[in-house]
Amino acid sequence: MKISPYRPRRFVPQTIDLTDTAQLAPLFESLKEKLDVARTAEQLEVWLDDYSEVCAALSESSAITYIRMTCQTDDPEREKAYLKIVEEIDPWLKPRQFELMQLVSTHPLLPKLPSYYNIFRRSVQTRVKLYREENVARETEEAKLCQQYQKISGAMTVQFEGKEQTLPAMAKIQEEADRSRRQAAWELTAQSRLKDRPALDEVYDKLLGLRVEIAKAADYPDYRAYTFANYERFDYTPQDCIDFQNAVEKHIVPLARALQKKRLAKLGLDKLRPWDLAVDPEQRPPLRPFATGDELQTKTQAIFNKLDPRLGQYFSLLREHEVVDLDNRKGKAPGGYQSTLAEARLPFIFMNAVGLQRDVETLVHEAGHAFHAIAARHERLHAYRGAPIEFCEVASMSMELITSPHWTEFYNTDDARRAHRDHLEGIIKFFPWMATVDAFQHWIYTHPKHTHAERDAYWLSLMNRFGGIEDWSGYEDIRASLWHRQLHIFEIPFYYVEYGIAQLGALQLWQLSRRNVKRALDHYLSGLSLGGSLPLPELFHATGIEFDFSDRTIEPLMAGVQAALSEISA
Repeated sequence: MKISPYRPRRFVPQTIDLTDTAQLAPLFESLKEKLDVARTAEQLEVWLDDYSEVCAALSESSAITYIRMTCQTDDPEREKAYLKIVEEIDPWLKPRQFELMQLVSTHPLLPKLPSYYNIFRRSVQTRVKLYREENVARETEEAKLCQQYQKISGAMTVQFEGKEQTLPAMAKIQEEADRSRRQAAWELTAQSRLKDRPALDEVYDKLLGLRVEIAKAADYPDYRAYTFANYERFDYTPQDCIDFQNAVEKHIVPLARALQKKRLAKLGLDKLRPWDLAVDPEQRPPLRPFATGDELQTKTQAIFNKLDPRLGQYFSLLREHEVVDLDNRKGKAPGGYQSTLAEARLPFIFMNAVGLQRDVETLVHEAGHAFHAIAARHERLHAYRGAPIEFCEVASMSMELITSPHWTEFYNTDDARRAHRDHLEGIIKFFPWMATVDAFQHWIYTHPKHTHAERDAYWLSLMNRFGGIEDWSGYEDIRASLWHRQLHIFEIPFYYVEYGIAQLGALQLWQLSRRNVKRALDHYLSGLSLGGSLPLPELFHATGIEFDFSDRTIEPLMAGVQAALSEISA
């Protein structure tokens, strides 16, 4: 990484060690003193600038240790540095940050600040309401358990055809035409995951226990209610999410199953098995869009250059500062993410590319998050340089859809159409999985005393409700533990419905882009530039889309996806 502060520090000492509490202590004392003597709204705004500078510096320090740890989970020094943040720095910071928020929340000048600070005021009040000193130790243990999940997952490998392979690398085989080879690879991967099932169940049981205690200590009836408050979900309720799940079951599950029936007919099989779900139904060779991470970056750059000069410049900025780690390797944590280096006001993109079309989609997805971070980097408040997750995911999912006409950078025309078709079908398939993951967590945290058998049974009932037509005979244990693969369930509870809400927003932008791509991207960048300075529905509105996830929005959008699929197949 080649990074430096976006703006020179004026409050945080240049040489401070942000992992040394002895050096941090005077910084927090100075903030308290300056807040105490603030006598005008202008002085309070200057104080908020200083506080934002401190938050950004600390956030970046923490982000760098997390990035380094996930880039190589089997490096003891990186793990040690990350655990120092988790075990020492964060527990030291939380009570001091709370004290400052408590003082700000009761400061007589806070109500007199301009309307720009409305969202900040609301957030401060929520933070103060939720904070409990006794939960600091629980949150520390929670973070350590999540790191253990990363470590177990990152260490998963199999021996296949005489070579040690990571599980992401094995996923490539599921796209090959040789069915017996697909089955062998799938079974080997599934058994590897099943071997770690007891360890992952133990990690999750501990996480569940801690989260129940956290909610109880904060005076919430259950962890679901606590999490909705903690995520500042002011604009929708648990019942809205349940209604969303029902709408998915009504409008989208039948579409997903119809796609599988077409797959079954094209493959000429009596029944679909789990290893028949990723192969091309017409038995064409797998799409292989690139060979290396460098090639992936170069071709993605070309796409953004063609799509819009502003996006091309944003992506160039990532490459210039070397804030990407794309290639899969042993010891690397699973999945992909974008993390913001808050003091540099630059994004970092992490993923596990192995040469699949899904990797192309992942990179443009994470690039969308990165564009959001760059577009909002001018915001005065550190808190406003981020946004509600439901809107952040609009930024990323829109890029998957709007870049698709330019996937010819990776493919010939026919293969590009095929990739586009697979992506749209993937969106249809995504919603039932989203509903499954969300409904599972609603049940988990409102039935915290469940047994493992009850948990498995409920998961399987959701798989039957939202799942496909594939036959799992002989692999029931594997099906019962499929949720282990979804890191959000372990690390970011209830963070998954956001993807569904955002996908509906992204589909609206995509429909606009099919009529006028420049207008769609103008709306897109205008919305992203607002960061988190407006309420969620207003951010959607500023981007030219509706904040709605009811039947009224879902039904016509799915009709639009079906129409586009018909065009591709014509």
